[in-house]
Amino acid sequence: MEPTSGRARFLSERDVSRETIARLDAYAALLQKWNTAINLVSKASIEDLWNRHFRDSAQIFDLIKVRSGHWVDLGSGGGFPGLVCAILARDSAPELRFTLVESDLRKATFLRTVLRETGVSGQVLSERIETLAPLCADILSARALAPLKTLLEYAERHLKPNGQALFLKGASFQKELEEALESWTFRREEYASSTDGAGTVLILGEIRRV
Repeated sequence: MEPTSGRARFLSERDVSRETIARLDAYAALLQKWNTAINLVSKASIEDLWNRHFRDSAQIFDLIKVRSGHWVDLGSGGGFPGLVCAILARDSAPELRFTLVESDLRKATFLRTVLRETGVSGQVLSERIETLAPLCADILSARALAPLKTLLEYAERHLKPNGQALFLKGASFQKELEEALESWTFRREEYASSTDGAGTVLILGEIRRV
């Protein structure tokens, strides 16, 4: 079981309602229960769930430029970052509409279960990103899903021309960026990850093929 300090630190950094805390607690309990059967996150990282997954996901919620519209999370897996952001938005940005894309049927079932149990609105699409009909997202997010050049292909398909993409990237970020710039042009902002010393939160817009 994760030390109390992980949850306490998360809550000390965020001004959230008691209802939001209850939803996050319910999510954490479901994740720990389901993880033994379908391996939603690594066994090591679930011991530090609130920091490694909840705090890591929540940091992008603070960086979005809009508080309404369609948020699409690609390759949601255990719900990171999209489901955490959907829970935070339930009270603080209720005009955001969430779609979680996860092709693994068991993981998609888990995501639907958390939405139902927490009373958070959202849809889960258990289809492949590259064949899914364009979703016209105002906000597009992904975490530990694919190299940046692949994520840009997904963004070209699913992000509105004036939308923003938020990608959590790790230590290989600079190499991925160099490779992507060979074929793509985009406006970008970079923020150091608050949970990973080697990580970067990348915000992209005006994405075009060269």
